Amino acid sequence: MSAAVKEVKKVTTNTLQKMKASGDKIAMITAYDYSFAAIFDAAGIDIILVGDSASNVMAGHSTTLPITLDQMIYHAQSVVRARERSLIVCDIPFGYYQSNSDIALASAIRIMKESGANTVKLEGGEEVLDSVKKIVSAGIPVMGHLGLTPQSINKFGTYVVRATEEQEANKLRKDAQLLQEAGCFAIVLEKIPAALAKEVTDSLHIPTIGIGAGSHCDGQVLVMHDMLGINTEFKPRFLRQYLNMNEQVTNAVQHYIKDVKSRDFPNEGEQY
Repeated sequence: MSAAVKEVKKVTTNTLQKMKASGDKIAMITAYDYSFAAIFDAAGIDIILVGDSASNVMAGHSTTLPITLDQMIYHAQSVVRARERSLIVCDIPFGYYQSNSDIALASAIRIMKESGANTVKLEGGEEVLDSVKKIVSAGIPVMGHLGLTPQSINKFGTYVVRATEEQEANKLRKDAQLLQEAGCFAIVLEKIPAALAKEVTDSLHIPTIGIGAGSHCDGQVLVMHDMLGINTEFKPRFLRQYLNMNEQVTNAVQHYIKDVKSRDFPNEGEQY
């Protein structure tokens, strides 16, 4: 008789809804390749975001704008292959949903069919409402994103805290309600005042995921390269660095170089 296979209970959008209702916080992290995604999934992360931040941390661009839909699908494919439990969310990149809701739906369908991701994410409120509605109507779950929206960096001109003025705060409140009504299953709130994030979180029946938005959101997300200390330059107030991989990897590589050059590696036990 074959050994029993342990069934892994996968995280779904319904799981997240139950977590909000019970007060169980949601943990989300970015990943862009199979190896890290496998580690994060096995560690028990709830959501893996295949973020358009790949444009920065994987490709070296200064903004998220250059990354293409094909590139996002490639990264998502790699992450999905590692998935046993986590919910996989994939960003729709800049230029593939803003101008036309039909283009937005076509982009979302490509992501779902070609990558196997569970959901998509896009930035904006009332401006992208038609796109959200059309994607949701096709049966594709959508995560919203309000506050600091990196795809709009050329409009804002800066990465400072958003919605500190009442007019922008009121728009964010309205946009959050509109996204919920349009069918979004969750909303990322990025770099806004903690008091506003709490107010919005309390007003919604769908979960909020914060990044630089205080402790009252239903969950938190960090970019893996920031949280693991791979990046050394990016140190905003909201970032808690859990590892210093830059230093550890540098030391390991330098040790390897030393061993090669001193003829210590490989030794007799490391050859055939």
